[in-house]
Amino acid sequence: MWTELLAIAGGFILLTWSADRFVVGASAMAYNLKVSPLIIGLTIVGLGTSAPEMLVSAFASWQGNSGLAVGNALGSNIINTGLILGITAMIIPLNVHSSILKRELPILLLVMVVALLLLMDGTLGRLDGALLLTGMAVMLIWMIRLGRTSQTSEDPMSAEFADEIPTTMSMGRAVFWLVVGGLVLLGSSRLLVWGAVSIAEEMGVSDLVIGLTIVALGTSMPELAATVMSAIKNEHDIALGNVIGSNIFNLLVVLGLPGLINPATIDTEVLARDYPVMIGLTVALFVMAYGIRGPGRINRIEGTLLVLAFCAYQTLLYFNELA
Repeated sequence: MWTELLAIAGGFILLTWSADRFVVGASAMAYNLKVSPLIIGLTIVGLGTSAPEMLVSAFASWQGNSGLAVGNALGSNIINTGLILGITAMIIPLNVHSSILKRELPILLLVMVVALLLLMDGTLGRLDGALLLTGMAVMLIWMIRLGRTSQTSEDPMSAEFADEIPTTMSMGRAVFWLVVGGLVLLGSSRLLVWGAVSIAEEMGVSDLVIGLTIVALGTSMPELAATVMSAIKNEHDIALGNVIGSNIFNLLVVLGLPGLINPATIDTEVLARDYPVMIGLTVALFVMAYGIRGPGRINRIEGTLLVLAFCAYQTLLYFNELA
């Protein structure tokens, strides 16, 4: 048991470090290739912070643990919205000014509904996975076009991304960190999956619950670090954008990969328990952050409510496992 716990702890640490190095290298390389900071932020940074979830999902599915992969996708979204945004807003209330985020929030809800419709038959098949991954390709094209439009050049998030992109790193150093970060991401993802699956087997806990809890928390560490640090730097739009972008990628890629790699039946509790919680938290986020009559804002009280909702969900998982 101790070996598996050490594997999970080591996987968490290496995942967080390697995801950061991967994002830094990819961002610097893109900047050196004259890609705009806004496009880098909307695409490369978003995909980079979601890379742990993607790789863990791929490895878990490849090994026949589709429940862990699905749990990782949904659990990461629940953690991102309930725990990470909630804690961040409790520390520093988030003011939302970006028009880009106001476009992404409805898209997140739409993606969530589409993914739900695909899962309603109780299976996650190759066609479902292909459709979700196609949706990711469409999203990337849309984000690139959005980043190129003149209307978004003065968006507050554009200036925030420009301050965060490493602009002095040489191409050679950028490629070095991209490769090293990617390789360590691969190794640490496999280490985390091995430890999580081994513990699930020893304790008699389902792969789904392990994916919803331990694995989802570990793979969400890059989002936690990025969101809190952005809020501390007064980059509130990036802080929220990290979560929204990651949640979209999780539903399209992290949930799509298991269907493509290893089609499987979906646990009934996914649709009856976990998906409704994810939808509820996302709707709450929309109401708080959209700002229909002005700038959106997630204050400390709302942040506390998000954290309490997350804690209530974790309690529900605990008692369901005891039943």
